[in-house]
Amino acid sequence: MQPFELLGAFYLGKTVGSPGSQPDDTVDRPGEYLLYDSQDLTTHALCVGMTGSGKTGLCLSLLEEAGIDGIPAIAVDPKGDLGNLLLTFPDLSPDDFRAWVDPAAAAQAGMEVDAYAAAEAEKWKKGLAEWGQDGDRIRRFRESVDLAIYTPGSQIGLPLSILSSFAAPSPAIRDDADAFREQIATSTAGLLALLDIEADPVSSREFVLIAKILEEEWKQGRDVDLARLIAEIQQPSFTRIGVLDVDQFFPPKARMQLAMTFNALLASPTFAGWLEGEPLDVARLLYGSGGKPRISILSVAHLSERERTFFVTILLNRLLAWMRSQPGTPSLRALFYMDEVFGYFPPVAEPPTKRPMLTLLKQARAYGLGIVLATQNPVDLDYRGLSNCGTWFLGRLQTQRDKERVLDGLEGASAQSGKSIDRQQLDQILSGLGKRTFLLNNVHEDRPILFQTRWALSYLRGPLSREQIKTLMADRKSVQETETKVRSVEKSPSPVPVRAEPGGSRDRPRLPRGVALGYVPVSGAFPSNGALVYHPAVLGTAKLHFVRATYDVDTWLER
Repeated sequence: MQPFELLGAFYLGKTVGSPGSQPDDTVDRPGEYLLYDSQDLTTHALCVGMTGSGKTGLCLSLLEEAGIDGIPAIAVDPKGDLGNLLLTFPDLSPDDFRAWVDPAAAAQAGMEVDAYAAAEAEKWKKGLAEWGQDGDRIRRFRESVDLAIYTPGSQIGLPLSILSSFAAPSPAIRDDADAFREQIATSTAGLLALLDIEADPVSSREFVLIAKILEEEWKQGRDVDLARLIAEIQQPSFTRIGVLDVDQFFPPKARMQLAMTFNALLASPTFAGWLEGEPLDVARLLYGSGGKPRISILSVAHLSERERTFFVTILLNRLLAWMRSQPGTPSLRALFYMDEVFGYFPPVAEPPTKRPMLTLLKQARAYGLGIVLATQNPVDLDYRGLSNCGTWFLGRLQTQRDKERVLDGLEGASAQSGKSIDRQQLDQILSGLGKRTFLLNNVHEDRPILFQTRWALSYLRGPLSREQIKTLMADRKSVQETETKVRSVEKSPSPVPVRAEPGGSRDRPRLPRGVALGYVPVSGAFPSNGALVYHPAVLGTAKLHFVRATYDVDTWLER
């Protein structure tokens, strides 16, 4: 066994010696193994580096180490790079690489694809050996963790059903007023972002109305699907918002326009993918059906910017709900990794993703959930929020402005943990960083550490195409479809025979305000599963008064 194979120690590379020096490019790789204590990730991490810095390789290596230790992870992938985790070949044979090498790169190298695949296989075998790794370690990684690529809103990979229902929060969250309000606000903002509607929590009447609908339904523990939401927008089950009547606050004609917008979304073929696949369930994303730890890659490269914002908002809310349902622990229970967090956590603007992300950074530690964020654009980030990150991986940066912004943020994070940094020394180190060389600043260590990243177990071929994702997930997709059908059958109540009368509905009918609604009680035995079918009818009543004094008649009849 290699000396770096220790439970709870992530092998990320080797130290580079004195600060400011560059690694000696020899097989021996002078320096000590950089073994990062996985428990330190409970105080979260930030990885910053420009294109070509080795940021992707470092973050993939971190996920590989988590997988080897059996730690599950959810990874949001906006560029398509993280799918490389599935390109792990224990035999390291040219045939394994053949389907995944880039033909354009082979042509640029002046080689046939077969020859290029053989060269890449040899390159990976040699690179792993230089860092004390081999095919057995790759095999151990593949055997320790399940890997899956999900593509929300699409059938490219494994689909996720997002829009079918907005699940009611757990009783624990409903009992926590602050957490409940936060989930309502972020869910509402995410929905309106999908419709490209400005969602100011105070001035937007669309925001206030939908938030009120979610609040009223969720208080009763009811899930809200789009059909239910559209019906509630047209005819809310409540009569007032604040001190105003609903119709004064949001006139019926304007509500109908909003309902039509949501209905167009529901009916659009473009959004059919959001209704298909298995439900967005954090527990299932972290563990397979047999309890095996899973790394779930949520690829969003195919989505528009507003669709990404919507999806990430819903995901963060579900992650918060799952987290709060877990018992506290000081150990690392799971990871949430997000590549290219730029735009989701800005310093001034308030996208719907920002509030739940900040809540995770502040609270996740107590539940053993580690948050790892990465970006190549370090300027437009909320460093006050990122001061909750105890570990900073800093790679080569593009501009002096980037470097100054990162140092400002690092200074704030260090001050929050009661430490100080030598800004001048770190400035000098960052200016001299080479490829795959990173500065590690960890609040749990006495000093910053300079290191070079190890060779990744995964074949880093770059972003995966749609067809490549489809190929990787073909077998898993058929299994998912079968499991989804089984769960659907298990959850569906037994059908109740009803008369085939036209116009029946299982939903309580909604009538215009002022029209009285009555019900004729169920006759006979009540259905065992509680399912009712409503049939519309008009009830007419009449009172007849018969009076005849001669015959002493004075009576009323009602029909």
